[in-house]
Amino acid sequence: MTIELFAFDTPNGRKISVALEEMGLPYSVQVVDIDAGQQFDPAFIRISPNNKIPAIVDPHGPHGQPISVFESGAILLYLAEKTGLFLPLTGSDRVEVLEWLMFQMGGFGPMPGQVHHFIALDSEADRRYGLERFMAETRRLYGVMERRLQGRSFFAGELSIADFAILGWVWRHRRHQVDLADFPQVQRWYEALMARPAVRRGFAVPMRAGT
Repeated sequence: MTIELFAFDTPNGRKISVALEEMGLPYSVQVVDIDAGQQFDPAFIRISPNNKIPAIVDPHGPHGQPISVFESGAILLYLAEKTGLFLPLTGSDRVEVLEWLMFQMGGFGPMPGQVHHFIALDSEADRRYGLERFMAETRRLYGVMERRLQGRSFFAGELSIADFAILGWVWRHRRHQVDLADFPQVQRWYEALMARPAVRRGFAVPMRAGT
């Protein structure tokens, strides 16, 4: 039996499909159409109590028992530990991966997510303050990533779940109104990851109703 991925075509959904492809784990996608409110379905809330995508159900979890996991960071950690891939077992290398994973979860996700919200508002007055605040912080975070990637291929040693987490959000750079040419190290890293066959498959899997 395969892992069920409950997701929609968002950065958080895509970082899990990319990880599953890179790890070579069989999975199927159950689209949760958040535009239609399907995240509030009681059956989905039993899997994801915070009524957010993504979530997974692994029929072969710990000790061979089924398990459901919600929150994208927790899913990435679970999958890395299940496979022994993309997360060092011990030491400072593991700490670095966790640092950059939490950087994405705590900052480079919530901040550009606010840009997504305010940029869609019709009222110019409502849009202006939010965009000034959150676009400035989003660009600051791109700057943090730019400095980190100087002389590095990946965010924490070898390719890791931290890269998958961050990739999902850099994928939406145009929606953030960020030109990656302003951040050449981030652009180099992004283009290298997007050229990987497994990453391409992770972004190609249908995650919208009717596709």
